[in-house]
Amino acid sequence: MSEHLATVEWRRGDQPFLDNRYDRAHEWRFDGGAVVRGSSAPSSVPAPLSDPAAVDPEEALVAAVSSCHMLFFLAYAARAGFVVDSYRDEAVGVLGKDERGKVSITAVTLRPAVAFSGETRPDAAALEDLHHRAHEACYVANSIRAPVAVEPVAA
Repeated sequence: MSEHLATVEWRRGDQPFLDNRYDRAHEWRFDGGAVVRGSSAPSSVPAPLSDPAAVDPEEALVAAVSSCHMLFFLAYAARAGFVVDSYRDEAVGVLGKDERGKVSITAVTLRPAVAFSGETRPDAAALEDLHHRAHEACYVANSIRAPVAVEPVAA
C-alpha cells in the first residue's frame, strides 16, 4: 500500500503554559513542501488562543473527505467520457456526541456542484452513479465512523 506523512509542529516560545492560556496555532508540513497554518477551532478554544484564519482539525477532516470524493468522481467521469469543467463542494461536518457519548464528527454532508461540457453529459442516473462509485471508493470516507451523505446540487 502506501504511507502518507505529515509533520505537525507547535512551539511554546516564551508564553506561559500551565495556566492553559497558550496559543494553539501550529504548522502542518507535508512531504511535497506545503505548509498549512493549523489551530484549534475557535468554537473549542476562543480567540485569541485559537487562530480563526487557520485550519482546524475538524475542518481538515471534512476537507479530506470532500477532496477524496472529488478526486474519485473526476477519475470516474473522465473514464466515462464526461468532460468536467468545474467541481465545487460546500461540505459540512457536524461535531456532536456519538452513540458512545464521545464528542466526534457525527456526520459529513457533501454538496458537490459539477459543471460539464462537451457532447456527452451525464443524465441524472449517470451522475448519481458517479457519486455513488466515488463515495464507495473514497479512502477517507471509508476510514471514519461518521456517515457521509452526498447531496449533489445544480452547478
